[in-house]
Amino acid sequence: MIDGINLPLILGAAFLASASPGPATLTIAGTSMASGRRAGLALASGVTTGSLIWSIAAAFGLGAIMLANTWAFETIRYAGAAYLMWLAFKSARSAWYGAKLQAPELTRTTPARAYAKGLALHLTNPKAVLFFGALYSIGVPPGTDVSALITVIVAIGIQSFVMFHAYALIFSSAPMTAAYTRMKRGFETVFALAFGAGSLSILTARFG
Repeated sequence: MIDGINLPLILGAAFLASASPGPATLTIAGTSMASGRRAGLALASGVTTGSLIWSIAAAFGLGAIMLANTWAFETIRYAGAAYLMWLAFKSARSAWYGAKLQAPELTRTTPARAYAKGLALHLTNPKAVLFFGALYSIGVPPGTDVSALITVIVAIGIQSFVMFHAYALIFSSAPMTAAYTRMKRGFETVFALAFGAGSLSILTARFG
């Protein structure tokens, strides 16, 4: 406990959110298998940065301010849905062409582009806004000292960093890469369906 803050409970909730399958974990897995460890780790860093930004915003009340302004939240909502649909289209295209996409296509992603992709993915995720907003409003009492808030932010950031980068290391391993090479079409079909479902869930969900 830190000044009334149940840090283990907060970290447990953040762990479950990071561990559950979603656009971020799917993208890290797909990029790591298709483009290698370096790109996977870069993308994981982008996702971690996005997570850290929303965590800081929620800790200092910026998330609540944004949620109070419907237009800001709706902008992120539709941007996130559009981005996931774009990822679904790219995965569907890759699944459709199958073997016609040769190795150079799979290794074209640079670390900088992968990082930007991960950052964009998390910054346009309205569910991340809601999660961190609820996490801090429920788990952190009003008037909490700034040093305690920083401790919580750093702890969540470190945990997110470890988890997202662990995904990249696991899915860029030789067995996973070999499995992706053998079953590329199947993997990309699953990614396309998952991204498409994620986009539709954002568009149809009632967040209010």
